[in-house]
Amino acid sequence: MNINSFSLKSFFCLLSLSIIFSSCESEDINPTLSLNLSSTDLSEIGNPVTITASLNSAASENITIPLMFSGSSTKDADYTISVSEIAINKGQTTGTVTITGIADGIVEGNETIDISIGNSNDVLILGSQNISINLLDADFDADGDGVTDANDECPNTVGDAANNGCPFVGFIINEVLFDPASDISGDANGDGTRDANADEFIEFYNSSASSIDLSGYTISDASQVRHTFPNGTIVPSKGVIVVFGGGTPTGTFGGAIVQTASTGSINITNSGDMITVKNASGTIILSFDNTPLPNEPDEAYTRFPDIYGEFERYSNIPEANGVIYTPGTKVNGTSF
Repeated sequence: MNINSFSLKSFFCLLSLSIIFSSCESEDINPTLSLNLSSTDLSEIGNPVTITASLNSAASENITIPLMFSGSSTKDADYTISVSEIAINKGQTTGTVTITGIADGIVEGNETIDISIGNSNDVLILGSQNISINLLDADFDADGDGVTDANDECPNTVGDAANNGCPFVGFIINEVLFDPASDISGDANGDGTRDANADEFIEFYNSSASSIDLSGYTISDASQVRHTFPNGTIVPSKGVIVVFGGGTPTGTFGGAIVQTASTGSINITNSGDMITVKNASGTIILSFDNTPLPNEPDEAYTRFPDIYGEFERYSNIPEANGVIYTPGTKVNGTSF
């Protein structure tokens, strides 16, 4: 063997390896950047998505990586970002930005958020660094009436946007008290005196898109006209009017219009009576028959749920919280 020849070859091999290692460790080569997502799906009402920018080696100085956003969604309308650029501090290998969805109450279907890296001279980008996030619409509309379930008071019934997603059902009777309790708890009109006739009442609700003029309309029982609405009685859309038998109604009654019977009583017979409301032309527009109901309940009957339900006595409704009537307000005491 030629030892000198072997030594010469070894020398050149070592020299070549030295050059290679020296080249790889050069500080002139920028670190390589990659982007990662915590999830590719972002819900309008769910947890944020985190974008992590990672370097293959620690930054030798502070690095700023600008981000560009596009796609079918709109920043600050459909989602927000914590920062517009990712910062990786000297000595670190990662930086993050969070993206949070916005529940906008609009049914618009799923959208996309497309993210790309802007110009940065501090990192080496290998291949495409464009990423995409699916923005999932959280505004469901189960009944398809154009009102999202989150804002729809009747989410399973096709309704009108002007009525919070509920259907308009016209001018209705919502609550009736025809048998006031015999003690002071029967003082439904709030004037401090319990009276079998004065504390009777009928609560009407205008479930229509426009006001209704009740001037000249009448309320009758099976015997006679008990009340004639005076001129200028106008109930607005989604408004309430309560007619008591008499007395001096005292209270706010949820902001409802309040009147007392023009004849001095409504006089609904407990054992069975038919209440009718006629327009100024004498046409019946609605009626209420209390015959099927227990005749001495000592409490009111109301639709439950309000407006859309069947008539039920208050003691059977847990949401009433023990009260036995709510003239002018919903069962739970809130205004319509």
